Amino acid sequence: SDGSIRLHQMTSEYPLMQWNDSTNGQPVIALQWALTRPAVFFVLDASSSIYIWDLLENDLLPVAKQTIQLVNVVTMALLGEPEKTNGLLGIALAKESGQIDIQYVKKKWALP
Repeated sequence: SDGSIRLHQMTSEYPLMQWNDSTNGQPVIALQWALTRPAVFFVLDASSSIYIWDLLENDLLPVAKQTIQLVNVVTMALLGEPEKTNGLLGIALAKESGQIDIQYVKKKWALP
């Protein structure tokens, strides 16, 4: 609820990494690891901003942020086929209006 993100190992109650205020204090609505690239995860916050984290590129800050304007995004899901190396990775965004928008991610964040 405070915008912090913690990376845990299953064998410990203490986080390996913790990023405080990672969404400028906005609550985290959804977080999901990329299906095609293990070091990348996506975060959706309550202000409809999507943050892309690539831990191999920068483990302190997100590498990209995109705010969805004029609509309220209530959740997201990632689409892709981890067994294929074509670099296709999509994000399904569910809007408050009931519409679903699918966007594709740049290959640099999708390729294995």
